[in-house]
This record gives sequence, C-alpha cells and structure tokens, in this order.
Amino acid sequence: MAGHSKWANIQHRKGRQDEKRGKVWTRLIREIVVAARHGGGDLTMNPRLRLAVEKAKGANMPADTIKKNIDKATGNLEGLHYEEIRYEGYGIGGAAIIVDSMTDNRVRTVAEVRHAFSKYGGNMGTEGSVAFQFKECGQFVLAPGTNEDKVMEVALDAGAEDVLTDEEGAVEVLSSKAGFEAVQAALLAAGLRPDLAEVTMRPENTVVLEGEDAARMQKLLDVLEDLDDTQAVFHNAELPSA
Repeated sequence: MAGHSKWANIQHRKGRQDEKRGKVWTRLIREIVVAARHGGGDLTMNPRLRLAVEKAKGANMPADTIKKNIDKATGNLEGLHYEEIRYEGYGIGGAAIIVDSMTDNRVRTVAEVRHAFSKYGGNMGTEGSVAFQFKECGQFVLAPGTNEDKVMEVALDAGAEDVLTDEEGAVEVLSSKAGFEAVQAALLAAGLRPDLAEVTMRPENTVVLEGEDAARMQKLLDVLEDLDDTQAVFHNAELPSA
C-alpha cells in the first residue's frame, strides 16, 4: 500500500536529535527511570524498559550509565520522582500536537508548555482535544531500496497490521503496541534492520503546511521539543523536509 512520505522527515528528525545529543540522553534516562520504577528492573519482564534500554544503546549511552539509572529507580532513591503528563493543543493551520512530558514539578511544566503554544502561534487544548486524531502503535521504517515483498511477508506473519511504502521507496510497518516486540524480532531475524523502530502516536490524517506556515510550525515544534521536561512531541503536520 502507498503511504505518506516518511523517509526525508525521519532523516531530518534524526539529524536534529544528533545535534541535541545531551538532551536525548536526558530524555532516555528519564524513560529508563520511569519504566523501571513502574515495571521493575528485570528486562525480561518489563517490555517498556527493554525498549527504553534499546533506544539508549542506539544513542550510544554507556552500559554502566543505563545500569546505574535502573538501580536508582528500583532502589527508590530520592530525587527521581517523575510524573508523566500529556498535553494537547493546536499549531499552525489547525495542526494537532501532543506533548508527552516527565516532570517533578507539574506547575512549572504546564506553564512552560502553555507559554510555548501561545507565544509561537499555537493554542493549548484540554485533555482529549486532539488525541483522538492519533493512534498509538508500533512503527518501523526501513530505508528506500529494501525488498518490500520480503518485509511484507515477514512483518505480516509476525502480526503486523499494515505495510506501506512512501514516494521515496521507504517501507513502513505498523503494528499494535502489544505486537511491537514480536514484529521487531521477526524483522531483525530476517536481516531487516529498520532505521526507525518505536512505539509512537501516529496521526490518522495529516495537514500539509508550506512556506511561512511550515516555518512557523517548525519553530513551535522546536520550542516544545527543547523544553526541559519534554519527552516526545507528536503532530500531524506534513512539513517540507529541507
């Protein structure tokens, strides 16, 4: 099946993350801490922690740093009491935005998120105001040139829900949240290594923005992503890749 263009946007996002390596590590450590605190430090029994550790390794985080933060979380040491909060709102052109945060100060975080929306042309909404426009799912994107037929056979046999290709030839595999690990394991076992593998909030429909509107939207997204307590930002805007 044909899908929206993903490849250029993913490469663009990865480049921006590489520029902010320290921030990426901070977010990953928070995710490790919260996952370990809620589900325990045993990777075999905690899927969320397994995914967090895998992402940390992918970001070249040292193994001792990973272990230290798991130990801190499961040891209930002081100073690691993060609360997960989701904020929703609208950006330029009515594009939907979700901001997932982890914070030790809810008042500070909501003020910062609200300020970012209002200052840069958005509008912060109430809980549930845009989340219905997204589906939580597993998402894998493989580089252009990957054998689509092979990906489809392997992924669907492993329980994937759909396989899409974009205009640049990248192959996107979608799974349920619960089926993420099974599909990932099957792809890797078949020698198919995704450039992106994550549980995400995927928009059901997109809003195309160009020119000044696209630039304003990108600025709003950058500001939201750069907030200290932000873990992830999801949106349904299609922006120029350049």
